[in-house]
Amino acid sequence: MKTILINVDSEKPEDGELEEAVRIIRNGGLVAFPTETVYGLGGDAENPEASEKIYAAKGRPSDNPLIVHIWDFSQLEEIVSSVPENARKLADAFWPGPLTMILPKNDRIPLTTTGGLNTVAIRMPSHPVARRFLELSNIKIAAPSANTSGRPSPTTAQHVAEDLDGKIDCIIDGGVVDIGLESTIVDLSEGLPTILRPGYINKEMLEKVVGHVEIDPGILDINAEKKVKPKAPGMRYKHYAPKGDLTIVEGQEDKVVEEINRLVAEDKANGYSVGVIATEESRDKYVCDTILTIGARKDEYSIAHNLYGILREFDELGIQKMYTEDFETPKIGQAIMNRLLKAAGHKTIQV
Repeated sequence: MKTILINVDSEKPEDGELEEAVRIIRNGGLVAFPTETVYGLGGDAENPEASEKIYAAKGRPSDNPLIVHIWDFSQLEEIVSSVPENARKLADAFWPGPLTMILPKNDRIPLTTTGGLNTVAIRMPSHPVARRFLELSNIKIAAPSANTSGRPSPTTAQHVAEDLDGKIDCIIDGGVVDIGLESTIVDLSEGLPTILRPGYINKEMLEKVVGHVEIDPGILDINAEKKVKPKAPGMRYKHYAPKGDLTIVEGQEDKVVEEINRLVAEDKANGYSVGVIATEESRDKYVCDTILTIGARKDEYSIAHNLYGILREFDELGIQKMYTEDFETPKIGQAIMNRLLKAAGHKTIQV
């Protein structure tokens, strides 16, 4: 299969430029497109064969639900069995934007798309290219991240091509995405609103709108994840992982730096290629041939924005062992650490 690459203006995509991508997705093909979070791999959410193609292209387990993307609230009402008041409140506050809601589905969306569940994950992206593509297609688009399953999510069209060139029909290149981490997922299908995946929209922001919000124990506990059938993408399987071995070192900053430098020296003596993820504040404290700066602690959103790109850069450099500080920052720290823990297979060292 030859993958078509379409370049568009990230702010004002031309309808004519999107015409071929619209034709492909309406005919059951797969199109990767930018959102404000990461690039998504889109297929017709109401077409079981399109969803099967998504799973096949990604090598994704078929019980890992796909998120359905819409461009208007009326489309949500068409595919769920009921719309609770909390869903309307959250939509008013955060849509279009990086929030996914899980609700009981009706028969419009096939079980193939929802990983066999009777709930459906839905979001309304804010990225201009995603919104115009959805509107022109006039279908609901199932779209997980546009990468090989388990790999770092793509934040550029080039990342998509690295993993999926020749496996999908089309990639819409809308430049580098804004946020760089997947959407927050909130389960509204039973009882209290519950965060199943942290993201840019944090617990405090949600609680200002709907009151108390629970956090699923599986977010930071790998053992909890194994006990339940996943209701949302990424709850069970290892995700976001580089090809090398990543370890998170947690603790007081000077002790963390000391321990990482010790581990780097030890690995280098044993013949490994080694890399360190540092911040602008800590970079000069490390002794390592390959040090990549993820951002600044004073700008925690820069850390989220650069995370997946850094993990992919280590792959390009052939780095075998990687070490990183922890990033328990105030607003989006839980989301960053959720992704890092999965990328590291929950391998941490406390100092």
